[in-house]
Amino acid sequence: MNNHEIKIFAGSSGKAFAEKMCRYIGANLGQSETITFSEGNIFVRIGETVRDKDVYLVQSIGLRPNDEFVEILFWADAFKRASANSVTVILPYFSYAKGDKKDEPRVSIRARVCAESMELAGVDRIVAMDLHSQQIQGFFKKPVDHLFALPVLCEAVKRLQPADPVVVSPDAGFAKQARKFAEHLGASIAIGDKTRRSHNERAELLELIGDVAGKTAVIVDDFSISGGTLTEIAQLLKQRGAVSIIACLSHLVLSEAAVKKLDASPIERIIGTDSVDNPHLIHSAKIMQVSAAPLFGEAVSRIHRKESLSPLFDNVPEQVIDSSLG
Repeated sequence: MNNHEIKIFAGSSGKAFAEKMCRYIGANLGQSETITFSEGNIFVRIGETVRDKDVYLVQSIGLRPNDEFVEILFWADAFKRASANSVTVILPYFSYAKGDKKDEPRVSIRARVCAESMELAGVDRIVAMDLHSQQIQGFFKKPVDHLFALPVLCEAVKRLQPADPVVVSPDAGFAKQARKFAEHLGASIAIGDKTRRSHNERAELLELIGDVAGKTAVIVDDFSISGGTLTEIAQLLKQRGAVSIIACLSHLVLSEAAVKKLDASPIERIIGTDSVDNPHLIHSAKIMQVSAAPLFGEAVSRIHRKESLSPLFDNVPEQVIDSSLG
């Protein structure tokens, strides 16, 4: 199948990512327009015919989650009203995935509300990466393809040639994924014990389980906003004798204050993907971005050719890795 037949469109937060996907698969980015009026009203327009086409919309729900989410709803509606055959949303980062449970009285399960809203608007399929928890796939009635940044991030770490690495999970919740990082890197593992007492984006680090003395600590997590947990665990790792510290994040959702905080921390290098178009990152020499766009591009190509995506979970093709690390 000719990749020029693939119809990829970009929302306002997905254009740079979509362009990288198109370069990888040799497709053309579809013509589209997003306008935000002075009072905040959002207007979207498709610039070409999509009748009977399978279309792919690239849009992260990241730094402007409310606007970016609502925009997806309008795009899905526009594509369906223009007689598109199917609408697949490419969701490099899903901010509301953090709202995945009712763990206190009288609160919303926000990820479920988002899932149902997207499906009601006409979305037929979701392709996402490193959702905050696996059960979020169950919030959707439509197919969800869940990709992982792990192979790309691990290859980036390997190229730094860390001496005697130990993978560090900030908490028990990420320990299972941290073990997969450790397997890829041939490393041991340590686990932090943290608690979060409120919604102020501050977590309290209580203890570290595992030996890090004399080793290169590789902190792994899905995302960070305030940088607080990363900074605290880095300081504890130094106290416990780690000789070098690297952090790997699937999503770099760091605020400007967080970037400054991490620049002043013992962390020597922060590796993350381009799933969020974050202007704050350019101010730090510590941050190294690798691209997840080739991984999504490969997934779209396989979906379009009606091929299995399972090889992307265990054995990412070499051309994807090479394109990601550029």
